[in-house]
Amino acid sequence: MAISVGGSGGRRGRGAPPLAEINVTPFVDVALVLLIIFMITAHVMEYGIEIAVPKTQTVETTTKELPIVSLSKTGDLYLGKAEVNINKLADEIRSRYPGQEAVFVRADGQTKYEVLAQVLAALGKAKLAVNLVTQPDSGGR
Repeated sequence: MAISVGGSGGRRGRGAPPLAEINVTPFVDVALVLLIIFMITAHVMEYGIEIAVPKTQTVETTTKELPIVSLSKTGDLYLGKAEVNINKLADEIRSRYPGQEAVFVRADGQTKYEVLAQVLAALGKAKLAVNLVTQPDSGGR
């Protein structure tokens, strides 16, 4: 980096502006080196934590059918194929499926989130595990 300030005895005459040149090559070199370092460390950070996942044998799934709670886009609530009131949902599940501790919840994609949240809250109060039913994505992933 060189800075030349004109003064007495220089080539320039009096009152000429000072000549200042900054060599940017070292700045570009440092920027490229930092870019390479960040590119390498970003890839390493993704896999930086090593975890030894335990191996287990596969477990047979139970064929026990869970009750299905369905929620239509209009907000109608069904247990199986029978329409139920949200206030009596937990009692209906307990009476129809004694000892059951989990349910499937099917909700239409157009269902208002508020209604779905009320159903999930009612099932949560009843200490029932909720399994949301979805369609597999056909996007090919």
